[in-house]
Amino acid sequence: MPDLSPQEGSRRTPPPSVGRRPRTAPSSSRMFASYLGDIERQLDAQRWDRALRAAGDLPQIAVALADPGLRSSSEQVQQWCQEWIRPPGAERDAHGIDFERLSRSIAGRVTPPAGPPAAPMSALRHLQLSRHVRALPRGFTWRADNLSARETETVEMCTALLKAARRWYARSACHDPTVQANLARLAVLR
Repeated sequence: MPDLSPQEGSRRTPPPSVGRRPRTAPSSSRMFASYLGDIERQLDAQRWDRALRAAGDLPQIAVALADPGLRSSSEQVQQWCQEWIRPPGAERDAHGIDFERLSRSIAGRVTPPAGPPAAPMSALRHLQLSRHVRALPRGFTWRADNLSARETETVEMCTALLKAARRWYARSACHDPTVQANLARLAVLR
């Protein structure tokens, strides 16, 4: 057996990163998925205003879930929109300009009034109530055959917000202990 010095025989664990939160195991949220599925069902049923209202609450919900006090501010909502609405690589895509226009339009429509951070209670209550909805298969697809320009814009905005929320959850929120704790907290509150 070869003679190993203590330094060669033991592996060193890297020092923890300063300022970084430990990553949690990925998690899924039936409540969040049901909320997104409900928006898709509203689009399928052509309830444009209800779908747009519910989709418009997604940035506030995401920001509030990431805050320990369940608060969001207009600046945080705008930042979330800038970060998550445009898919990665869209600046190199031919549709990149469309995403910029769409992102600005969505941010202008969904941003709450300026002021101190506050809990978006109505939006969080709708999210909380969606935990009782039976999950149906997702996958809204739409055709612009008979839609007016306003309806087409509504569908585009809702679709962009749904995709952004799914990207946010998959890449960030499912690993964020604050988001997971807040989702659990909402699930048990009545």
